[in-house]
Amino acid sequence: MFHEETVYLIGDAQISQNNPISKKFSQFFVGVVVDRSTGRIVDAECSATIELTVRFVQSLLVGKRIDDEEVIACIQNRYFGASQKALIAAIRDAQRKYKQQFAALST
Repeated sequence: MFHEETVYLIGDAQISQNNPISKKFSQFFVGVVVDRSTGRIVDAECSATIELTVRFVQSLLVGKRIDDEEVIACIQNRYFGASQKALIAAIRDAQRKYKQQFAALST
């Protein structure tokens, strides 16, 4: 399904206890498949309780570069769910992991 130039990353973040996601999951997770030759996100999913949220987050992320701050700006401008801060933190965690892995692969 995914070509050999893709990598899979998980970003995670703490979620507030009053968020419905915390009833199902103890943390907020976002999984992204990234084409390491371009840095573009080719697929994404998150630990949301509503399928519409998962699809919306996919629409925000797919096609964007994982290492671009545009990803964060897009979330801030379009995602107004209770887990916005957790989503941003999880993306930042995935970005950090991507940068660490990419630097390791480049050397």
